Amino acid sequence: MSLKIVRTGIPDVLVIEPTVFRDARGFFFESFNLQVFSAALESGVDFVQDNHSRGHRGVLRGLHYQIGRPQGKLVRVVSGAVFDVAVDLRRESPTFSKWVGVELTAESHRQLWIPPGFAHGFLVLSDVADLLYKATDYYAPQYERCIAWDDPDIGIFWPNVESSLLLSEKDQRGVSFRMAETYG
Repeated sequence: MSLKIVRTGIPDVLVIEPTVFRDARGFFFESFNLQVFSAALESGVDFVQDNHSRGHRGVLRGLHYQIGRPQGKLVRVVSGAVFDVAVDLRRESPTFSKWVGVELTAESHRQLWIPPGFAHGFLVLSDVADLLYKATDYYAPQYERCIAWDDPDIGIFWPNVESSLLLSEKDQRGVSFRMAETYG
């Protein structure tokens, strides 16, 4: 089994492309291999929680992060399509305040590794999308923070943004990047 690791414009954020074996019965692929993943990171990783999120076209979640207990996330889509975004919140990083966005689809089987120290958000592009993601730390609501999805200082280009975006109350109250707590 093999996983292809692709570095993005922010080298710590990785796109993971599995080798997919297809035949008349369907397909098979290895979605996670600790040895391959740890070698790509040049360190180990411990996932402690798996999450499942479903959304409908136009749902935008984020930009979320935990300031006191930062989470690394390995995100994949098992039905539908999303535009997935990571924003570097590490003040000492050369890519501080920069973002990368990747389209993840059930058909491509690609995954996105977002290390601790990043905000995360996604926009559902299909009628319905299901995301699964592994997290390196537990959900801790007392440390949860949210940056406005449309913050001009970050300048994310969200594809297919419609006037009828569906945002949670929390996401509607996201703070500006200038007011956000960051790491470092």
